[in-house]
Amino acid sequence: MKKKVLAIVGPTASGKTKLSIIVAEKIGGEIISADSRQVYRYMDIGTAKPSKEERERVKHYFIDELNPDEEFNAGVFGERGREIIEDIFSRGKVPIIVGGSGLYVKSLIDGFFEGPAGDWELRETLYRKAKQLGKEAVYEELKRVDPASAEKIHPNNLKRVIRALEVYYLTGKPISQLQVEMKPEINFETVQVGLNWDRKKLYRRIEKRVDEMIERGLIDEVRKLRELGYDKNLNSLQTVGYKEVFDYLDGLISYDEMVYLIKRNSRRYAKRQLTWFRQDRRIIWVDVDDGTDFNELADKVIEIYSRGN
Repeated sequence: MKKKVLAIVGPTASGKTKLSIIVAEKIGGEIISADSRQVYRYMDIGTAKPSKEERERVKHYFIDELNPDEEFNAGVFGERGREIIEDIFSRGKVPIIVGGSGLYVKSLIDGFFEGPAGDWELRETLYRKAKQLGKEAVYEELKRVDPASAEKIHPNNLKRVIRALEVYYLTGKPISQLQVEMKPEINFETVQVGLNWDRKKLYRRIEKRVDEMIERGLIDEVRKLRELGYDKNLNSLQTVGYKEVFDYLDGLISYDEMVYLIKRNSRRYAKRQLTWFRQDRRIIWVDVDDGTDFNELADKVIEIYSRGN
């Protein structure tokens, strides 16, 4: 019988951190943060990172492990995360995956093949071709060499079109074929629990949290990142809450516009997260609102986990 992992998923500001700490303390769990930004140092307020006190109560992984200019992706997260899960099991603890980055959760619990490391020279050539001949030309090229991937990728998603071509030219095989051949074996099953909020109430929480982040010093956090020499165009900083503050500090937008845009873009991000998670029929949704007793909710989640899928 496969060992069981618990995953607590949901949109931003839905209460995942608070709930996961209580659950972990009740069942002897350790938390794997499935968040593509909390892995970076110096990005605490804008990523709503668990506090130092919370991390002292329960062991966390993938928090404060990299500098903002270091590369990190879902494929690497999945590989390292599965090693950590085995280690947690070996010590008689329960692995609890917590986060809102749907692709990261999927990479960890289902596995997917990322392909070979990027070849910058080849990538530059393909981008130049797209600039000279148009996106359609490189998409047509993909249709010729890897029709299965071309069917799944939107012609306007140039980044993914070029990545699929890059993999083909580096390996001689379509990425769609490699994904089937190289998919890792998953030695555990995952019980996924999603936090379900009324949309309007969730949006109000998001807006309140943005106000709190600004009060707690989000602008100074971004100033410090700049002082440390981190460029606003880094992938890690092209993140809701950070890109808007950089624009404000650069004089491109006013303070009020900055606040408005962070709130709007956070709501849009939550909507995208929900769209992703709703597609996964394995997720068991539990209702949450402002009056929810999180201790009782934790007991309910533990009961779902104990029953299994």
